[in-house]
Amino acid sequence: MPSHRSLPTLLLAAAFAAPLSAWAAKPLVFCAEAAPEGFDPALWDSATTYNVTKPIFQGLLDFQRGGVALRPGLAESWSVSADGLEYTFKLRRGVHFHRTDYFTPSRDFNADDALFTINRWIQPELPFNQAYKMPLLGPDGYGLSKMIASARKVDDRTIQIRLKERNATFLTFFAMGFAGMQSAEYAEQLLKSGKPQQINQQPIGTGPYRFKSYTKDAVIRYEANPQYWGKPQKTRSLVFAIAADPQVRIQKLKAGECQIAAAVRESDLDVLQADPGVKIASVGASNISYLAYNLKRPQFAKREVRMALDIAINRDALFKAMFPKGGATQAVNPFPPSTWSWNPKTRNEYNPAKAKALLAQAGYPDGFAVTLWALPVQRPTNPNGKLMAQMIQQDWARIGVKATIQSYEWGEYLKRAAAGEHDVYMSGLTSTSGDPDDFLWNSLSCSVSKGGQRFCDAEFDRLLEQARQTTDQKQRTRYYLKAQEIFKYQRPWITIAHSRIDIPLRKNVQGFVMNPNGSFDFEDVWLK
Repeated sequence: MPSHRSLPTLLLAAAFAAPLSAWAAKPLVFCAEAAPEGFDPALWDSATTYNVTKPIFQGLLDFQRGGVALRPGLAESWSVSADGLEYTFKLRRGVHFHRTDYFTPSRDFNADDALFTINRWIQPELPFNQAYKMPLLGPDGYGLSKMIASARKVDDRTIQIRLKERNATFLTFFAMGFAGMQSAEYAEQLLKSGKPQQINQQPIGTGPYRFKSYTKDAVIRYEANPQYWGKPQKTRSLVFAIAADPQVRIQKLKAGECQIAAAVRESDLDVLQADPGVKIASVGASNISYLAYNLKRPQFAKREVRMALDIAINRDALFKAMFPKGGATQAVNPFPPSTWSWNPKTRNEYNPAKAKALLAQAGYPDGFAVTLWALPVQRPTNPNGKLMAQMIQQDWARIGVKATIQSYEWGEYLKRAAAGEHDVYMSGLTSTSGDPDDFLWNSLSCSVSKGGQRFCDAEFDRLLEQARQTTDQKQRTRYYLKAQEIFKYQRPWITIAHSRIDIPLRKNVQGFVMNPNGSFDFEDVWLK
């Protein structure tokens, strides 16, 4: 299954022998909403970091631009055994790792690199893992270490992966953000120099852009990869300018200081649409925002308390304030109605009187105190975390629950929440594949419960396992319908919103494509 992006070697050489005027001279600048946690995609599970690493790294597979169909990436083709347990990947020839001032590859991408990347996910005893003791949030969230029995090299261009049990979603993992292929040779260099942490600070990938520099919390610079196996990039320099304030991003875009900006709030659309130099790319995304409980707190261990806080929230009032133009829908289940197997029988409820009765039933007739963490960055499903927190604070006060609002800088927010310092915090999720498993497994299965901090229900987990082990979508739907009923009964989250995503860009931006989940990348994007 050869890629349409392959070019003969001589044509590539000729393209790069062209004068600099053949390149787009002006950098393509993206105004990003937050700084990355790092540059190793396997270490992190946030959309912000995946956006940052996408220009650098590539997986064995990729999602079709503008869709969710799988296409070849660094693997030209793949096959699955009759029993559904063995996957064989044929690797692409002529793929070069980035050449930088801190790494000079001696060979092309091959099976050793694919095996190093995959074994890093599943083998804690791997020397590199032993030297750099960091949890890999991406592959860990999908349970790959428990799923994969073995990975082996057949030859330089072929690897085989054996599963312990069938998994209907397995191939999609190789197109996920965390699955960028790493250089085994670079990892060995870092290991020998005693600097394995550099894999998260000075990345080496195979993508259309290579890392140039990072000024913390300010700017990330990339340059086009002159040895890229795909099409030469018309954009020579790519810049991520980090601006947490949404108004600052809008002003930079209007002034032409950036050509694309992170998703904007509904309230900002009018002023942007009135600008003749700006256009808006929109998509109804596969996403959700929610409030998650720390289930180790004694009050939240009680279902009645979780339900009380949920039904005490006046979602209608919240949506009028947060989404005045109707660009979002109220979330009922843990994934949106556009996802197959969504349960139409579950409902949201607003009933403060019932909420007070539930608190009394749980042993809290006078309520209790709680900290509510407000999202510090703007998201399409939560465009104003502070306002949302204030409105929920008022709703909870009516049933006797006294909420203190807290927030932190984005990186600190994620770090502290992962450590379980929160009572209730705002979060969200966007699916890359559009499969229900992408919403459920790495957020709600027992494999990510963190010792009881997050949700873990044996029957819910059994249904997710069964759904993974069949490719029959009708049968999978039956499992997911039951799982959603358990979710709604247990209320581990307060579901909030599914939203449209609106990305503003200058009208001279060409080649920009939004995916169904609202994501995008910068390959083959240029300025006219």
